[in-house]
Amino acid sequence: MEPMDSTAKPPARERILLTAHDLFYRQGIRATGIDRVIAESGVTKVTFYRHFPSKGDLIRAFLDYRHQRWLAWFRDALGRHGGHAHALVPALAEWFRSADFRGCAFINAVGELARDQPEVVAIARRHKEDMTAVIADLLPATSERANLAGTLAVAVDGAIVRAQYDATPEPALQALATIVAALTP
Repeated sequence: MEPMDSTAKPPARERILLTAHDLFYRQGIRATGIDRVIAESGVTKVTFYRHFPSKGDLIRAFLDYRHQRWLAWFRDALGRHGGHAHALVPALAEWFRSADFRGCAFINAVGELARDQPEVVAIARRHKEDMTAVIADLLPATSERANLAGTLAVAVDGAIVRAQYDATPEPALQALATIVAALTP
């Protein structure tokens, strides 16, 4: 087997998806035109449309990719911080303090596209259900586990939104820590 060339470009579909991921998250979905994605990914229009026949197809692929990538990070960060409900705060602090933090891609997408693209709402709902399931895994197995996980998920979403508009993420993290402490042992 020959060694992989580390200078080789990723396949066109992957370049398009990674470019769209960065642009959609950083600039917004509506604000990012297909021509910009094509130019920055270094593909032709024919190649782009062969992989993504419409912007809607690209948006769904972006959200699916973001879902997988974010949940993998979330599970890992929670584990690194102890794997319990109180790990939510330091895990989210990592994300909120990162240079590229621009809130939740799913909350942002629903805000931008819910009226015109109801499938985006369905994808966001699935993401939030999966996030809630990860939070549930941090909690003791009781009859209130699902309800508590849902409550904490709403608190996480609120913290995400607040971290976007405050000067620093600290107020959001402090509020989330207070909620977690009040609801969990």
